Amino acid sequence: MSAGGPGTVEDAGRRGGLRSALGGLTTRGRSFLAAGLAAAGCAYVLGQADLLRVGLLLAVLPLICVAVLWRTHHRVTGTRRLAPSRVPAGSEARVHLRIDNVSRLATGLLMLQDRVPYVLGPRPRFVLDRVEPGGRREVSYRVRSDLRGRYPLGPLQLRLGDPFGMCELTRSFSAYDTLVVIPRTAPLPPLRLAGEASGYGDGRGRSLAFAGEDDVIPRGYRHGDDLRRVHWRSTARHGELMVRREEQPQRARCTVLLDTRRIAFEGAGPDSAFEWAVSAAASALVHMLERGFAVRLLTDDGSTVPGEGSDGFAGSTQESADAAGLLLDTLAVVGHSDGDGLERAHAVLRGGEEGLLIALFGDLAEEEVAVAARMRQRSRAAVAFVLESAHWVAAGEPAAPPAAELLRRLREAGWIVVSVPQGAELPALWRQAGRLHAEAPSAAGGGTTDFPRGWS
Repeated sequence: MSAGGPGTVEDAGRRGGLRSALGGLTTRGRSFLAAGLAAAGCAYVLGQADLLRVGLLLAVLPLICVAVLWRTHHRVTGTRRLAPSRVPAGSEARVHLRIDNVSRLATGLLMLQDRVPYVLGPRPRFVLDRVEPGGRREVSYRVRSDLRGRYPLGPLQLRLGDPFGMCELTRSFSAYDTLVVIPRTAPLPPLRLAGEASGYGDGRGRSLAFAGEDDVIPRGYRHGDDLRRVHWRSTARHGELMVRREEQPQRARCTVLLDTRRIAFEGAGPDSAFEWAVSAAASALVHMLERGFAVRLLTDDGSTVPGEGSDGFAGSTQESADAAGLLLDTLAVVGHSDGDGLERAHAVLRGGEEGLLIALFGDLAEEEVAVAARMRQRSRAAVAFVLESAHWVAAGEPAAPPAAELLRRLREAGWIVVSVPQGAELPALWRQAGRLHAEAPSAAGGGTTDFPRGWS
């Protein structure tokens, strides 16, 4: 049973065997059976024929209900539909269930129970009256979680009973669905930073796909291509029409670095520093994708998302919506790492020019600050949001002098550093980063460091 295809419970009374059917006797059925046996025993001892007939009736009635339910051929299909299947933390999703009786016999009383994780709420239960042959029943319920993650829904359990309530048989569908609870994202404000032209598209760099006759990078001919662009030498080499590539826009890049080290964060729960960092990373990724950037998510252990393609960036070869979905699905299940440094992330960044680097850091030691300083050298601009435990666990205490000194060293290395207090809103800190960029001189030798166009 799933949104993509119905699941079927066929011959619900027979699949478990007669012994399983006897195990489905309800309290009422067991009471009738016990009373009947007791009455039959007393009638035998006392020699009362009328009491024996009553005892046999009481004992046989639940057994007849079991036999009838066991012999009944029921084919019931069920489908589940999630609306939507991906929701932000704290938001509700509705689950729609549909039960179809595809057999020639009407069902008795049906009780439905869908299995859901406890974090989504109590298990929903529904009682359906008799479903006629070819009939359909639809029910729905809501689920909600304040914790991001992937949660299985199902399988759906169906309990079939007889009209007298003597026996109930429980069967389960085999399929289940998955609800993805992604981090909450906040819309970030557009900024007009120093040195930027108005609008995202102005002044964008462009690169030619070929430099000369020996450096041509052709592609296959497509319907509608101008025949004047056919590259005959490549056509002869490949045996099919090849055309020169046109001038291609070079998209600005952005890497969002998420520090997931367990030792860098204290506390747990929806209001913890780590959850704030994950939500901020999701907001930044979505914001930059909407601005036309090619983006990449990088964690301290060197993992990148997406990991496909030659450059590992999303947005340049696929629709932004698909890229955002992939990134948010990854952030929905990201957890703490056992690493103690940022060297692996630096090794990934060392591969080339990264454009804009946005980092979400927890507590930093001297070694991590030194590595972060080297990261800055590979980026055109870098913004660090630092979540210190002193601001989150100790409820607003100022940073200790060693921590303040480390942040100063980050600024000297060229980072725009924003300290994140508990309960801070990312849009306000985003504006603060823009103001700091406009005010702070470049550490590399005077002037200001221009953010790539489209940062706003």
